[in-house]
Amino acid sequence: MNPRAHPSDETLARFAVGTLPAGPRLVVAAHLEGCACCRRTVRAFEAVGGALVEAEAGLPLAPDAFARTMDRIAREGAGMVHRPAPARPAPGGRPTGLPPGLVLPAALAGCAIGPLRPVAPGVRIGRVRVPGDPKANVMLLDIGAGRGIPDHTHAGLEFTQVLHGAYHDHRGRYAAGDLVEVDGEVDHAPVVDADGPCVCLVAMEGALRFRGLLGVLLRPFV
Repeated sequence: MNPRAHPSDETLARFAVGTLPAGPRLVVAAHLEGCACCRRTVRAFEAVGGALVEAEAGLPLAPDAFARTMDRIAREGAGMVHRPAPARPAPGGRPTGLPPGLVLPAALAGCAIGPLRPVAPGVRIGRVRVPGDPKANVMLLDIGAGRGIPDHTHAGLEFTQVLHGAYHDHRGRYAAGDLVEVDGEVDHAPVVDADGPCVCLVAMEGALRFRGLLGVLLRPFV
């Protein structure tokens, strides 16, 4: 796999320092599984962050600083009510009807994947539940050959990792392994290649803004 489309450096930096929201982080992690170039970039950002931490001038501590800190932890912890960690969603398994030979990213392990439900001719959507963040807007998108998504723009960033097949819009063609990152400046109507279906893992930081009647019908699902 040799991806041509990659996350922005800003996104990879946010991934490296842990500030990327859970949904986009999941999609970027899926991309990193097959992209050595982006893995090197993330390691570089991590190394820079580590060097900055090491370069910070240390402040002198009082001789009893450690003892006082441990005592405070013990006192504050005594009043805490310990609750069991919330149960993680069970993996939803592989949705039925996906193209033969498609291997889902290891990043999806532990996520609950809902059934692929038709929302428009040739378009099916399966919700992906991300452990620890029930509000993450992530979906598995299965679009038939020659089908497309209506013209739309975005209220925030959208991250699309192509898992199988390919699609194109006015900016270019994107195939398996590519991660397409778009924002409110992009207005497009992706169309899948005619030779087979396309399956994508998609995360959105904001809502889609559709144009046209079909887009209005799709809005409740995405």
